[in-house]
Amino acid sequence: MCAKGKSVTMSFHLLAKARKLTAFSCLLSRAFSHRPSFGIAFDIDGVVLLGNSPVGGSPGALRKLYAADGTLKIPYVFLTNGGGYPEAKRAFELSQLLGINVSPSQVLQGHSPFKQLVKRFGNDLIVAVGKGEPAAVMSEYGFKYVLSIDEYASCFENIDPLAPYKKWTTKLCAAQNAKFNDSVPRNDVFSERVQAAFVVSDPVDWSRDIQVLCDILTTGGLPGRNVGPQPNIYFANDDLEYQTKFPSERLGLGAFRIALESIFNRIHSHSLEYTCFGKPHPSVFKNAEIVLQKLVGSLYGDFYDIDHDNASKFETVYMIGDNPAVDIKGAQQTGHPWFSILTRTGVFKGKENHDKFSADLVVDTVEEAVDYILEKESAS
Repeated sequence: MCAKGKSVTMSFHLLAKARKLTAFSCLLSRAFSHRPSFGIAFDIDGVVLLGNSPVGGSPGALRKLYAADGTLKIPYVFLTNGGGYPEAKRAFELSQLLGINVSPSQVLQGHSPFKQLVKRFGNDLIVAVGKGEPAAVMSEYGFKYVLSIDEYASCFENIDPLAPYKKWTTKLCAAQNAKFNDSVPRNDVFSERVQAAFVVSDPVDWSRDIQVLCDILTTGGLPGRNVGPQPNIYFANDDLEYQTKFPSERLGLGAFRIALESIFNRIHSHSLEYTCFGKPHPSVFKNAEIVLQKLVGSLYGDFYDIDHDNASKFETVYMIGDNPAVDIKGAQQTGHPWFSILTRTGVFKGKENHDKFSADLVVDTVEEAVDYILEKESAS
C-alpha cells in the first residue's frame, strides 16, 4: 500500500509539472467549432465513483465528452462536497480512475472556497482538520501558518486522554504530515492564538478532534488557558450522509458538525458560531458557472470579458447528482440556467422522483444522463 502510494505521488508530481493551462487550452480550442451553449457539472461520490471504483458506466460516459483524439468537446466540471487533497492531485486521481484527461481547474471541491479567506487569515495561525492532506490543501491556497490537527494536538501533552489507546493512528498521521511539521515553530503554538479552524474534509478521529476543537474554540485559541472569544470555524460542507461502497449511506461532515456543535453548546455559555460552504449553497453553483465560462472563454481570447456577477453565457448547465437534498436542491435554488438530473447509483434509490426535491430528470446512471444531454443538445 505504501509503495503504491509513493509511486502515485511521484507520477503525480511529474504529471503536474508537464500539465500547463496553455497546453490544455490549445487542446480544447481545437475541439470546438463554435461556442457551446451548455455545460455539465458532475457530482463524484455516488455518481461517478463509489469509493475508488467507477460506477454507472462513468468512464464511457465521460469519454463521450471528448473527441477521438482525446481533446475536450463538451465543457464540464466536477462539483463535489468531498475533498481532502489539493485540486491538482484529485484531478490526477480522477484521470487515472476514469481513463480521461482531467485538468485541476475542472475540479471544484467543498473546500475550494477556502482560498477566498487567504486575505483574512493568510498570515495567522490556523488549524486544518480532516482526512487526506488538509494542511497541504490550505498551504497550497496560500495560508502561511498551517498545522493539521494531528500536528497541533501532538504539541499538547495529555490533550487527548485516549491517545495511549490509539498510538498507531497518531504515528500514521505524523508520518503522513511530516513535511509540514516545520511550518509553525513549536513554541509559537503555546503563545500564538489559533485564529481559525478549517474542517477541510471528514475527520478521522472524532473523539480527539472534537476535544481539541472545543479546547481551541472555548479558550480563544489557546488550549488550557482561560475562556476567550471564539475563533472562527469553517466547514467545507454540511452533508449529513453520503454514499460509499457500503449498501447504506455513511455519516458525513454534517454529522461531525452536529456532534461538535451539540457538545460545544453544552459546555459553553454561547452557541457555536460557524460557517458552512459546499452544495447546496447557490454561490457554489454560481462559481461553477464562472469556472465553466473561463474554460470556454480561454479558447476565444475573451477570458477577461467574462461577467463574473451577472448572467451566465450558457443556456443550460446540467447538474448530475445523487443526493436530492444537496445536488438537486442546490440546482433548484440557483435557478436558471441550471437543469437537475438525479441518478439512482448513490444516496437516491427511489423508483419515482424525490418527493421534496424533485429533479428535472431522474435516470439510473450517469451514462444515461450524458446520453440524454448529448441527444437533447444534438452534440453527440
